[in-house]
Amino acid sequence: MVAFQMSQRRLLFIILVAVALLLPAVVTPFILHVAIMVGLFAYLGSAWNLGCGYTGKLSWGHSAFMGLGAYASTALYMFYAVTPWIGAIAGMIIAAAFGTLVGVICFRLGLKGHYFVIATIALAEILRVTFINWPVVGGAWGLLMPIVRDSLYYFQFHSSRLGYYYIILAMLVAILYLERRIIKSKLGYYFIAIKDDEDMAESLGINAFKYKVIATAISAALTAFGGTFYAQYVLYISPDTVMAVGVSTEILMGAVVGGMATIGGPVVGAAIIHPIMELTRAYVGGRGLDYVVAGLLTVGVAVLRPHGVIGWVEKTFDAFASYLPEVARS
Repeated sequence: MVAFQMSQRRLLFIILVAVALLLPAVVTPFILHVAIMVGLFAYLGSAWNLGCGYTGKLSWGHSAFMGLGAYASTALYMFYAVTPWIGAIAGMIIAAAFGTLVGVICFRLGLKGHYFVIATIALAEILRVTFINWPVVGGAWGLLMPIVRDSLYYFQFHSSRLGYYYIILAMLVAILYLERRIIKSKLGYYFIAIKDDEDMAESLGINAFKYKVIATAISAALTAFGGTFYAQYVLYISPDTVMAVGVSTEILMGAVVGGMATIGGPVVGAAIIHPIMELTRAYVGGRGLDYVVAGLLTVGVAVLRPHGVIGWVEKTFDAFASYLPEVARS
């Protein structure tokens, strides 16, 4: 028989997944809400990381893609009774198209560094102001969805948040798997080559413009799906709740703190940043204080650990794994 061996690191990973699956049974509803928000922004941070972290093009306008996903699925559900799952696909297509447009404009103009950051903020703000002045989708007031019975079809689980928790957990696992597959493929190698030295990549025959646009479109589509989840979770969206610059900041903070261009970085960063933000909102209060606290933490990490805290986490992970036995069977 073929020998099977499970490494200590993989065994610890399986234990952590089991803990995540069993978490709702031992936590309060508020802590479950915090876990859902951590999962959502870990997902959104991973989507941002796939398009920006690996190519080195730091977009600060991903709230636009999140908003397009949220509005597309919500509008189709409210006005045409289309299940949010189909609406999510429509939102992903719309966001990918807008992401392609943003990429073509910014990359064709050769924008880099802070110029690219400013351009992405400007384009996201243009979209936000457009929706504020668009009465068909509620204008500045936004859209308030009706509450229906708990149903996977309607994407609503309000008698218990368990449905939302397991859906976002599945979404997070799926995007991490997809990210790993992409980064280990030729497409991922092109992304990394562009980040390391774009001119060198061009000299080797890599069409940097093409692959930067592809990365932006993929990232936009995945972010839009996260927007659909957020809309169904809170049942209310407006341009200021899903398209503001602050939302883009929340999305990228996890990747910056955890470690950009790493698979686990956005997850680690979200697990650090968002419990702090949610607990600050709940127990300290004060408008914007959560952003102040998270911002100070982000600046501290940027100064002390420019590549994120993922290195520390990996060392700790391996230290715990070393105490586990090798599992083998034949």
